Amino acid sequence: MRILLAVIGFCFCTLSLFSQSSNGKQRDSIRKYIFLSQNEKLADSVRKDYAMRALEYSTHFSKDSLSLISIKNAISFFDPSEIKYKELNNQLLDLSSKAKDSSSLADAYYNLGKFYVANLNVDSSYYFHYEAEKLYKAINDDWNTAQVLLAIASIQRDEKDFTGSEILSFEALSYLDKLPDAFLYTRKKAFVYNNLGIVFLQLEQYDQAIKYHQQALKIKEGLSGDNTRTIDISKSNLANVYMEMGNYEMANTYNQDILKRAEVRKENPGFYGLVLGNYAHSLYLSGDHEKLPELYLEALKICDSAHAEYQTIIINQRLAEYYNAYNKKDSAKYYAYRAKDISEKYHNDDLLKSLLILSKVEDDSTSVNYYKEYIELNDSIQKNERAIRDKFFRIRYETNKIEKEKDRIARERLLLMIILGAVLFTFVLIYIILSQRAKNKELKFARQQQETNEEIYNLMLSQQDKVDEARALEKKRISEELHDGILGRLFGTRLSLDSLNMANSDEAIKTRGNYIEQLKDIEQDIRKVSHDLNTDFISNTSYISIIKTLLETQSTAYGFEYEFIYDDTIHWDDISNKIKIHIYRVLQESLQNIYKHANASKVKISFKLKNNVIWLSIKDNGIGFDVTKAKKGIGIKNINSRAQEIEAHVEIKSTKNRGTTIQLKIPVS
Repeated sequence: MRILLAVIGFCFCTLSLFSQSSNGKQRDSIRKYIFLSQNEKLADSVRKDYAMRALEYSTHFSKDSLSLISIKNAISFFDPSEIKYKELNNQLLDLSSKAKDSSSLADAYYNLGKFYVANLNVDSSYYFHYEAEKLYKAINDDWNTAQVLLAIASIQRDEKDFTGSEILSFEALSYLDKLPDAFLYTRKKAFVYNNLGIVFLQLEQYDQAIKYHQQALKIKEGLSGDNTRTIDISKSNLANVYMEMGNYEMANTYNQDILKRAEVRKENPGFYGLVLGNYAHSLYLSGDHEKLPELYLEALKICDSAHAEYQTIIINQRLAEYYNAYNKKDSAKYYAYRAKDISEKYHNDDLLKSLLILSKVEDDSTSVNYYKEYIELNDSIQKNERAIRDKFFRIRYETNKIEKEKDRIARERLLLMIILGAVLFTFVLIYIILSQRAKNKELKFARQQQETNEEIYNLMLSQQDKVDEARALEKKRISEELHDGILGRLFGTRLSLDSLNMANSDEAIKTRGNYIEQLKDIEQDIRKVSHDLNTDFISNTSYISIIKTLLETQSTAYGFEYEFIYDDTIHWDDISNKIKIHIYRVLQESLQNIYKHANASKVKISFKLKNNVIWLSIKDNGIGFDVTKAKKGIGIKNINSRAQEIEAHVEIKSTKNRGTTIQLKIPVS
């Protein structure tokens, strides 16, 4: 059996070591692939392949930090609009929930919000961003809190909730202000200012819009590195604000500043075409039509070649307006319908404007129909915007309500736990106090018992001293009797015999016979004295005297008669003090019980010795009790306890109205 257990143990250890070794190799592989995926010198496709390999290996380590790192690393290689991006973030959501990793959970919510933004699902994007916001705030992650607040502000801006977007933008700035002046944090401030500029433009607060766009531009120009692309975006935004204000000169200044750089057309042709279209429209509005419509057409051509379809919507709309102004209906209709067809794929605002243009360029009933469509869509958009704003408010309200309810439940649970803890503590304290009191009582009782035992022992010693004193006096008496009585008579008889030793008369013979008789009497006296010396006349009387004293005292106090019988053959001096003390206490306890419960008038106590066993019998003529049914009181328990201490056997017999007998059998060696 031992050999089998040893073999099993060896196999288990081997498998365990093999498993640990295998796990270690897999972890090393995961770390290696993650490291390779982050090597920017490699092609993006190769890096992505390494990231997916690391993710595949990490599936063996659920709830493991390495698995979380692997999945986050893989997510970074997918565009937020891709389904795989969503799938990976759902995995991250599930894994971080199980691992109770709040930071990773917040990242998963944030990324899912990005996915739904990219796929134009406003409700879901707002919900997931808001969940991320709460978690980032809970873990005091100021940077990510600022990022997600800006993302939500952008969603609200696009859905025409300009007030909500403004509030969250300023809240994002308050979190960014807590962070150091690092490149990443400072650039994010520029993005927030940019959002505020767009919001105030929509609210037609042009001075505020210019203020925040200029702040964004100033930050971007002060950043290290090449930031020309983001700088151009800020300039374009400023140009749009000035164009809406009617300050076409300033608008053209910013647009021309962008267009004069040839590299913009190469690096970002879609943006270049949009700026060129804005520049053309600024010229149109200012009345400078010399370069029109060529600039419009060039901008449209650039956007088409760059596949920047969305940017072509506004250029087509402006071309339709331009040709309609010159009463070129066919061209106006062509570009108006083209704008409508493209805008149907995108935002309703673009479609709304396209319908309005068609109502202007078309004739009669067709124009009326498009205007009706415009009105219906405008009403629908306004209702939808109100519904979305309400939904944003409701999501925050309901979520806050749920959070408050959770807090309330948590507080109630905490209060309940405190109350339960206090009650438990009180019970424990009461138990300790009661236990301590019981222990104190036990100690007090034990101390009293010890004092009583010492008192009995001292009494026995005192009695023994009296016995020793009596023995000494008796020996002195016998000595004096021998010296003064027997020896004197013996000496006188001896002298008389010496005087008659040589006489042979009848009188002498008779006298010698008398002296011989006297010698016989003296012999008897000597034998008697010898017998008295050989017999301890007060043997065993000390302990018995103590018992008698107890009986006399208790019987007088309790008001009953007693009969005491004892066996002289019991040598109490040879019995240990422990046994004698316990016998004394049992007898004392029994007499107390008789007084309290039996109502007896007579008690009989006897000591007998049978086969080295002392039989103590205590019998009363009291009322008796049912031994099988009666509840054992402290008195009987004490008797049993003392009997156990000296390995004695207790037997209690009782009959109602006929008395009770307690027998104690104490073995002695």
